[in-house]
Amino acid sequence: MLAGNGAPGPVFHGWRAGRFELPLTEPLVMGIVNVTPDSFSDGGRFVEADAARRHCDQLLREGAQLLDIGGESTRPDAAKPSVDEELARVLPVIRHAVTLGVPVSVDTSEPRVMQAALEAGADIVNDVRSLRRPGALAVLASHASAGVCLMHMRGEPGCMDAEVDYDDVVAEVRDWLAARLAEVVAAGIAAERVVLDPGIGFAKTREQDLMLLRQQGRLQAAGRPLLAGWSRKRTLGMVTGRPVGERLAGSVAAALLAVERGARIVRVHDVAATADALRLWTAARPTLSQAGNLHASPS
Repeated sequence: MLAGNGAPGPVFHGWRAGRFELPLTEPLVMGIVNVTPDSFSDGGRFVEADAARRHCDQLLREGAQLLDIGGESTRPDAAKPSVDEELARVLPVIRHAVTLGVPVSVDTSEPRVMQAALEAGADIVNDVRSLRRPGALAVLASHASAGVCLMHMRGEPGCMDAEVDYDDVVAEVRDWLAARLAEVVAAGIAAERVVLDPGIGFAKTREQDLMLLRQQGRLQAAGRPLLAGWSRKRTLGMVTGRPVGERLAGSVAAALLAVERGARIVRVHDVAATADALRLWTAARPTLSQAGNLHASPS
């Protein structure tokens, strides 16, 4: 396999995610279920448990292969819920989602929420703070098989826009993720349980986000598969001039570019459009033997 910069990429051996062994030989679509009143894109639409459960069902019909359920918004001015509020939001939805036959992720940084979600059957913890809150690492280390997504972020969502001073954003994100992976493995979490997220929009400017996409192949040197979360992000609005509700085309394009540059999971709001685009990309992708003949002269 070639990395996005043309250099050979590392060989990954799938992702152990709770009840599932995901080979990651083809890109997977993770559908977003925000059980929040204030998320930047769809806050309030699925805050009621019944609406969120129906949304899980709909995302699977549209082609989602994983579900990511979150009860706390990480937009800069969002109010932080109490742990009990977060639990009340996510647990009824997780209990439904785990009956649907796909891996279920809980998007949280709170150790109590992680523990309760795993006890309810969740397969994955997706943590924007990379298990850095006290007790979070211990929760995952004590679990035999839960998957983990570690994301790069500086500071906290409320102040992260002041944390964008990088000399080489790609190298620094790569090295940070590699170091955090090593710490997590040293704590007893097997590497095959981990995927890595460069944290698009989290303590990055527009140009830094685009550089991470442009040179995404360099991030593979961190040693584990990549999850890309471009859906409806601010940088897409800056590039296209579109408000958050009109970023479908940009989101799908970014997901395809991320996959083409080696991402194995794309986390998206617009599942149907992304899944269709990836089906076409997969069908049209040359095989290795065809790729060797793409520039051959006609006989």
